[in-house]
Amino acid sequence: MTRRKSYVLPCALFAVLALPGSAVAQGSGGTPIVSSTTVLKDRDNVIWDMAFLPDRAMFFTERCGGLSVRLPSGTVVPLLGIKDSKGFTQTASDLFCSGQAGMAGVAIDPEFATNRFIYVYSASSMTAPGSNRVLRLTVSPDLTSVSDRQDIVTDIAYKPLKSDHPFGDPGAHNGGRLRFGPADGFLYVTTGDTHNGEVPQSPTLMGGKVLRITRDGKAAPGNNAPQGFDPRIFTYGHRNPQGICFRPGNNQPFTSENGPWHSDEVTALVAGGNAGWDPRPNVGGRGDCPDKYCGYSPNQLGAMDPKERAAFMPMTDTKTYPNAMKPAWNNDTLSQGMMGCTFLNGPQWKDWNGRMVVTFTGIGIHGTPVGNRLDVLDITPDGSSATRTTVSLPMPAGRFRSVVQGPDGSMYVSTDTGELYQLKAN
Repeated sequence: MTRRKSYVLPCALFAVLALPGSAVAQGSGGTPIVSSTTVLKDRDNVIWDMAFLPDRAMFFTERCGGLSVRLPSGTVVPLLGIKDSKGFTQTASDLFCSGQAGMAGVAIDPEFATNRFIYVYSASSMTAPGSNRVLRLTVSPDLTSVSDRQDIVTDIAYKPLKSDHPFGDPGAHNGGRLRFGPADGFLYVTTGDTHNGEVPQSPTLMGGKVLRITRDGKAAPGNNAPQGFDPRIFTYGHRNPQGICFRPGNNQPFTSENGPWHSDEVTALVAGGNAGWDPRPNVGGRGDCPDKYCGYSPNQLGAMDPKERAAFMPMTDTKTYPNAMKPAWNNDTLSQGMMGCTFLNGPQWKDWNGRMVVTFTGIGIHGTPVGNRLDVLDITPDGSSATRTTVSLPMPAGRFRSVVQGPDGSMYVSTDTGELYQLKAN
């Protein structure tokens, strides 16, 4: 793939229509004053991800709907629906949603101006018992249709059957974020462990991984996968990474990842690195576990001190894997459904310039506080630790799913209840 730096992040200039109900949250000192404007509202599905073009068009996915584009005029054009979706003139009968699976990440090719390529991550029934796929689509010049579907990755793990775990329905731990690296121009794909203990540390199963590939789905050079591993693997030993973003300046990738009743984590990635998640039975001093998956053990359905859980089933097991990539931040040992991430860039963000924003969907169980919020993380230059500031929201709290920054300097944040907000630093 040709290396490019032109709008390779899934964001670009985006001007929103002024809608009633804009709000402002006051800041003080070096904290920015943040205002919000509603860009989309009352959608029927989870707005899972967004990607922006310089001409102000916004592609977005809905987990149980499909891929659409919001034109600069504000008109929404449905492009590709999943099976049984409503309002799409074009649907793909093999694409489906189940539990956490469906149509997820979306990314725009760095060479979009010439090749018109866009990429989505979706669950598919094309091969039994189901898999997750990365689809490459060609967008028409007028942004009203897509064609020439190419499935460039076809073997990402999907959970087909219910299991004896919390959130144990089909489709669990499905991963699904797509982002192009701003320096190397390659596509990064996050995948989940699908409640399968064997998957994260497996050299050949594509769950619990971050893949790094070309636009044709081939392994990118420099992945440094261990000997015997699929060469598309960039990092492994992940649980359910829901976000990947790149630090301004050095362009190092970071993941934001769901924890197992404890320890949502943000981690700086290194090529060939092990994130240290290994939920197999009879590993790390554990015995047998329900359905051969220790990810919620011990006492998976009962209340328990998160620190005690973390000692038994660590998110990053540095005892078993001393060289594992250590997290920069672990949400104070709590798990509250951490999802997407982006780095803020620009002087308008004052003290937040260069810091990461992470979103939460607000899981609260066994006494864990519900965390419907946005956090700003000040990560040390070496990626070894971070401090948190929580955003004073200028809009209602919600299950925040995805966040990106456009080159206009604003953040755009989507929710599981069909809203999309522009957050602007004033």
